[in-house]
Amino acid sequence: MITRTCLLLLCSLVTACGRESPRRVDSSSARDLAQETNAASSTEAAGRGQENSSACPRTGKWALCSVERRLQQAGFVLQAADEVAPRRAGFSVVPTAYTLGHSRLEVFVYPDESTLARDVAGIDTLTASPRGRASVWQMPPTFVRSANLAVVFLTDSPVRAERLTLAITAGAPQPSAGR
Repeated sequence: MITRTCLLLLCSLVTACGRESPRRVDSSSARDLAQETNAASSTEAAGRGQENSSACPRTGKWALCSVERRLQQAGFVLQAADEVAPRRAGFSVVPTAYTLGHSRLEVFVYPDESTLARDVAGIDTLTASPRGRASVWQMPPTFVRSANLAVVFLTDSPVRAERLTLAITAGAPQPSAGR
């Protein structure tokens, strides 16, 4: 519980420090921020009642449900993408795609860290594409890796990219000590 509170506090602090002044925020950005804030507070309230009854495994590895939970706790509003994400060159697992406001997220959950490490060895992490090949992404991607997880985040917001990076690099949910 303390770790979750610290993570939420850290994400809020980073968001507050990096947020533009209200004069420069356009209406769509303000609307997206309001949606994310509302979702975060409702998710946190709902999560308190479900914390002990969660079916999401706490194994020290990432699972899709733990990625979703972490990002919701960081204030992101996740929506499954309308289309199935295509297999990406350089990645041996098929991604799961989400939209986060006007941004796109592709999540690659590997069975273990060593399989991910083999794939990352052949990937240019600045382009999230195989080394020596042109990027296939619509915009410069943000590539984030943590344990058995790799994500590619496509956004034009450096603040959102930083928030997502902090949420993921905080690490996979650790096994719960027998309470």
